[in-house]
Amino acid sequence: MDSSGGGSPKALWPCLALAGVALALGAPGPARAQTQAAWVQLVDGGAVEVRAAAGVGETCPMLTVDGRPTPMALRAAPDAAFPVLCQLKLPTGARTAEIAGRPLPLPRPHIDRIVVMGDTGCRLKGFQVQNCNDPKAWPFAAVARRAAAEHPDLVIHVGDYYYRESACPLNLPGCAGSPHGDVWPTWAAEFFDPARPLLDAAPWVFARGNHESCSRGGRGWFRLLDAADAPLACPTLSAPFAVPIGGPAGASVTLHVLDSADTDDRATPPAAVAAFKAALETVKPTPGETEWIVTHRPIWGLVPVARIGPFGPINVALNATEQAAVRGEPLTTVRLILSGHIHHFASVSFGPQRPAQLIVGTGGDVGESADTRDPTGDIVEIDGLEAKTLEFERFGYFVLDRAGEDWRGAFKDVDGRIVAACTLHARILSCRRAR
Repeated sequence: MDSSGGGSPKALWPCLALAGVALALGAPGPARAQTQAAWVQLVDGGAVEVRAAAGVGETCPMLTVDGRPTPMALRAAPDAAFPVLCQLKLPTGARTAEIAGRPLPLPRPHIDRIVVMGDTGCRLKGFQVQNCNDPKAWPFAAVARRAAAEHPDLVIHVGDYYYRESACPLNLPGCAGSPHGDVWPTWAAEFFDPARPLLDAAPWVFARGNHESCSRGGRGWFRLLDAADAPLACPTLSAPFAVPIGGPAGASVTLHVLDSADTDDRATPPAAVAAFKAALETVKPTPGETEWIVTHRPIWGLVPVARIGPFGPINVALNATEQAAVRGEPLTTVRLILSGHIHHFASVSFGPQRPAQLIVGTGGDVGESADTRDPTGDIVEIDGLEAKTLEFERFGYFVLDRAGEDWRGAFKDVDGRIVAACTLHARILSCRRAR
């Protein structure tokens, strides 16, 4: 978790563009545009969109959709910081898509297995320095490989991709040579390169984190990952959007992705409260449907701030802005809130009175010093209501498997070990330490 702002990054793309070309996915040639990254994301209404960052000086690549050559459209022209960015919404019912001979992962008819992760970048900001060159200190690549081996139907990233805001300090080999600033080489190093096995495995749903605020990584976010048809210009918010993922009658799920990047964890600025309340009001109950909210900052979360001997952690509750906004909103068919922001795993279950809160901020950035690796559970009061919690700090990801009208989940660490097992039944999220 980090709520501080950032300065304007220095554009590094002209210096490092040739290095980016080495990431090309397709064989180069006069008739084939090079592609530095390509992925599939689900946008409003569950539409399937392919996006690609093209090579230096290239035009948009050609897709092959159900055996037919199909040109991609320009999303953003190249500039000093970013290469060409292309996109194409696939026709409903498209069965296959390829780019430069590489198959792209399209949604399966039934989304029954979901990987959830967040807070995946490597922190470089002033004196806060993470060893980005050490796969143990920053294990996002290993987390992505492990998650890809789960063969998910969908990946949900709950936000915070961009952490390399400052240059690596001199004489620190742990991050030597790292790019920084809101430019393509940083986004490639932070996300697209290490995430490639998982980008190849499944389509994604992306949420905006506070590290993608307009004072930090906002330009890259709106250009690369935001669900809007064209890049938005800061200052702005990502529009709410809904992604239906299906399910049995009476338990079909729709994901509602809401922007909480500019909410305040400990205060209630009127404009921020009004903006999040307006986003919540787009979550409309649908007969026979249940809803999950995907938003970076948890509505009901606990931050470990201290530990006394063997006891702890001692927690402080957040998010004040979202809690103020949610008061008076019925959310009667919302069963689960998926979030990150706090760099640990936590389950928060209020019983039938309130949606359950799941926090998976464990993708790669450093955790809170007061947190503990050992799962700890408690009964606490959050925003006026008692909740049963389980929390711990580990690098890893969460796998959710549909089980009829319920969901079963497992948090797996970077070595693939199950640390916690969970069941979501209606609004009740029951998590326990794995034996």
